[in-house]
Amino acid sequence: MKYCLALSLFTVLFFQSCSEEPWLSGKLDMSESEAWKPIVYLVQPQKLNEVAQSFVGLVLDSAKVGANGHFQFDALPEFQEPVLLEIVVQKKGEKYPNRLINENPETDNYFPFVYGEGANMVVNAEVSNFQSSLTIEKPSIANEAMLELRDKRMVAFKNLKSQTKEHEKDEDLLALEKSLHVYQELLINFSNSTSELLPGLMALRWASPEGDYERIAELVHAQSTKWSELYPEHLWVKELVAMADKRNLPILTGDVITNLQFPMKSGGKVSLQTILKDKKLVLLDVWASWCAPCRLENRNILVPLWEKYNSQNFQIVAYGLESSEKAWDNAIEKDGAYRWLHASHLQGDQNPFMEKLRLKTIPANFLLNQEGRVLAKNLHGQDLSHFVNDYMSKQ
Repeated sequence: MKYCLALSLFTVLFFQSCSEEPWLSGKLDMSESEAWKPIVYLVQPQKLNEVAQSFVGLVLDSAKVGANGHFQFDALPEFQEPVLLEIVVQKKGEKYPNRLINENPETDNYFPFVYGEGANMVVNAEVSNFQSSLTIEKPSIANEAMLELRDKRMVAFKNLKSQTKEHEKDEDLLALEKSLHVYQELLINFSNSTSELLPGLMALRWASPEGDYERIAELVHAQSTKWSELYPEHLWVKELVAMADKRNLPILTGDVITNLQFPMKSGGKVSLQTILKDKKLVLLDVWASWCAPCRLENRNILVPLWEKYNSQNFQIVAYGLESSEKAWDNAIEKDGAYRWLHASHLQGDQNPFMEKLRLKTIPANFLLNQEGRVLAKNLHGQDLSHFVNDYMSKQ
């Protein structure tokens, strides 16, 4: 082993020696190099919520790309256990080496990999299609899983992009949300299927680099349970468990809601327990007069369901994120929603109801049985109709 003669204080903190062979090397196709710096950066996200996030990862090292596209890192990292690192390239003019682009996995500028002690990695990639083109020669089991995740994400993203383009024309926001949910679900299914911790956590981060898990709360909570059983002492797992604590997530499917008090449009307050009494199924709908998808759902889905099943002990109680009583009244009348129960604090979207259910996004809904147990949530359009039809037919 030969030791480096001149190391900066920064390098000493993270690297212990220079090996005879580079621990990380590779070749970049720089045929479109005019726009790209001939430098490869090594970035460490130190927390789970820093993974796939710009400007927060610690820049550990950099390597110049030679005229033939070759680069190499010689100083071995000092980590005692496997860690997730990100190899990053940047366009010319970019001031921050830890800027990560999360716009399109075909062209995003970084690739996450697992470093293990004694690793010798050789990678190859096209600089302009960095994430999608990167290959690893003889990858470890963990990095083989990371490559598999990247490929699955690529397919899912192409499907999402196709669906997004299709529904942008008709501005079907609920269809767009459903497409996003399918994309996120595929990534979390990967996390569920793998035994490799860091690729599994990477899948969760790629499901939402912004850390917005409101619409996939059940899936994320299940992942926190899985990884905490396998790696209870891992710091990132502890971070995931804290984030996915039920007290930090919206009410989950299977939970029981009983202690809500509704300020009714008709006057006074009514408890959810009172509304549930003697009902086979209650749809708790969270909407607003200014929410276009909510208004369409009122007319096209909720009115027909209420007309069909209200006499069979099906009820709808709609909570409105309203600040104008006049706008609320007009929407209810125009949509034919006067048929069912309505409530609102008339405090807009900052109100005790949203805080109680830990919601930030509408339209939202919960399908409750007589006990107040959440049987399903956030079903819209024909998905909602099919659920209600099926459930009521069995009662």
